[in-house]
Amino acid sequence: MIITTHHIDEMEKLAKVQLITSLPGAKPIVLVGTASSEGTTNLAPFSSITHLGSSPALIGMITRPDSVARHTLDNILSTKQWTLNHIHPKMLESAHQCSAKYPQGESEFTATELTEQFYKEEKFVAPAVKESIIKYGLTLEDIVDIKANGTKLIIGRVQFIDIPKELLLENGGINLIKADSLCSTALDTYFQLSNPQTLPYARA
Repeated sequence: MIITTHHIDEMEKLAKVQLITSLPGAKPIVLVGTASSEGTTNLAPFSSITHLGSSPALIGMITRPDSVARHTLDNILSTKQWTLNHIHPKMLESAHQCSAKYPQGESEFTATELTEQFYKEEKFVAPAVKESIIKYGLTLEDIVDIKANGTKLIIGRVQFIDIPKELLLENGGINLIKADSLCSTALDTYFQLSNPQTLPYARA
């Protein structure tokens, strides 16, 4: 079966979103924690998270067009801070509910009974999710406008990582399977990770 650009353009909107967001395969799924300048907290699930570099440590994420209210984007522009919080199965239903469109001023933490965690020693106003096992804080480094569809690449510099020591591997990596971190495709499908094989660093 061949699906062409014409077929995609003719698809019903939700079906098109499900198809195209599934194309890259399973992706990391996290809750993005932010706070407004007035201190109202916000949580939103994002699966468009990618590593952009290790020196300095940069993480990118894509925000949708700001033609409607985007509380996460507004808060990042206001405070220049946010947290990324891995999702595990025990918190999945609450995390998924954060994708609902709550009005400005109503915190998803309250609506979903997730717990705010602040890092005052790091001078961070953006909240993390206490229930999350792996979480980290970022400050705004750059924003790249993507003209083709009005989205933005938000680039953050990692300021701190909160992770149980036993999840760190000898090679510096993270045991995501032991952490039970989930990944996702489309808008509503989640997966648990397995590790079929670890290969040595490839050299010519």
